Amino acid sequence: MKIQSGSGVGATTGAGRAQGPAAPGFAPVAGGARETAPAAPAGALGAVNSLDALLALQEAPGPMERRKRAVKRATRLLDILDSVTLSMLDGEDGATMLSQLTVVVRESRAETDDPALEGVLDEIETRAAVELAKQEVAQAMNSRAA
Repeated sequence: MKIQSGSGVGATTGAGRAQGPAAPGFAPVAGGARETAPAAPAGALGAVNSLDALLALQEAPGPMERRKRAVKRATRLLDILDSVTLSMLDGEDGATMLSQLTVVVRESRAETDDPALEGVLDEIETRAAVELAKQEVAQAMNSRAA
């Protein structure tokens, strides 16, 4: 891809003094007003604008970058779900994994705008909350029985 510089911004003229009489209700100051120095002409802003646009394009993630991030989040979420499943099948306390799962689901929700995916994340979060509540009840009943 060849990058060409666009046409530069034309030279600006300095501030001039208004010609003609003052507007009604305004009168010149006695003794005369001091002349202000004319503004310096602006430099070539075209190069700066082109550079800003190029940097902005580089910062914007492309479709492949967004897909890579989505795959990474999904893989992390699936790994945690597998760990929760294994801990439940082994009869272990999966409270830490369930807590970690809810954190990852909340982080994933912040980065998505797909309503179908939002629904799946809601279901996962709800199920994790139910399993945590079940474990808390089981622990409370075990502590009372002991």
